[in-house]
Amino acid sequence: MYAVIKTGGKQYKVAVGEKLKVEQIPADIDSQIVLEEVLMVADGDQVVVGAPRIAGATVTVTVLSQGRGDKVRIFKMRRRKHYQKHQGHRQNYTEIRVDAISK
Repeated sequence: MYAVIKTGGKQYKVAVGEKLKVEQIPADIDSQIVLEEVLMVADGDQVVVGAPRIAGATVTVTVLSQGRGDKVRIFKMRRRKHYQKHQGHRQNYTEIRVDAISK
């Protein structure tokens, strides 16, 4: 059984017991969150697709950690113009574990 959920503007295919990193969710570590943006649920041959969401379907997840991703370095340069710009960025994330999928 798996589901497609939407969180942080992105879509993820999740199954029970799976761990993944999503955009930051304001929640405490070891707390449970119920995600209600379920777009699709598949259980064997039975596939339910929402338009755009499935009413009443939820995915329960546990927050494992909060963190920051690797640094991405941005370098801009204009040749022959004596212009260089250095910038860095670290994206915040929340690591979650999928506990249950309900239709």
